[in-house]
Amino acid sequence: MTEEEQYRHVGPLTYRGRAVPNTTTDQRLLDARGPSDWVHTDPWRVLRIQSEFVEGFGLLSELPSAVSVFGSARIKPGTEYYDLGVAMGAKLAEAGYATITGGGPGMMEAANKGAQGAGGMSVGLGIELPFEQSLNPYIDVGMTFRYFFVRKTMFVKYAQAFVVLPGGFGTLDELFEAITLVQTNKVTRFPVVLVGRSFWAGLREWIESSLLENKLINPGDMDLLQMTDDPDEVVDIIRKSHLDIAQQQSEAARRAPGPQQ
Repeated sequence: MTEEEQYRHVGPLTYRGRAVPNTTTDQRLLDARGPSDWVHTDPWRVLRIQSEFVEGFGLLSELPSAVSVFGSARIKPGTEYYDLGVAMGAKLAEAGYATITGGGPGMMEAANKGAQGAGGMSVGLGIELPFEQSLNPYIDVGMTFRYFFVRKTMFVKYAQAFVVLPGGFGTLDELFEAITLVQTNKVTRFPVVLVGRSFWAGLREWIESSLLENKLINPGDMDLLQMTDDPDEVVDIIRKSHLDIAQQQSEAARRAPGPQQ
């Protein structure tokens, strides 16, 4: 790619050619500075961070029930995993769920494509990266974030389940963050479903043999991860989880003491 062809989306901004920054917004935020430089920079970044939260909340607040779908950007169209992603997005749409992805290519594109093709709401939450990764063409509602932690908040806040397709480090990061939030009751318990048994079986076995056997997690924590090859089963898992949560909340409300007479 020549200098003239290079470009980068940075939130609502677009840079091209020699104007493309050498660092990302996250990198500049997290870089170590001298003893006093932060006084002149970091407090002002709070306003930009705040604006991303406001824009994200405004964009997503009226979504229908939604599921966040994660997976690799490197999976190519026409492959088995890509087709699985398309089928997954379509099944979620048919079940009435919006599909939220990271907005990029690969498995994210596949899930967005399936959701849009089946008439569902297709959402993409992109991120500024050193190498350009524009939002894929199958997105109805999209936003590009500067800060990873703001974007992650949107994935969690507006989803009723996490579906994890085959992916690399970024997918693993999102997977384990979701499990940790559920395990520590930072979010209302919702399903985390791994799609692709042959891909994820080794990870689940390692968790059981290394973490569980060394008592680094509780036996019940293994139930936080469900695994299947079938998109229809994913939808069934999500629906059953939501019915169980609704029933638990209803029973808790019945047991709660009434107002004092």
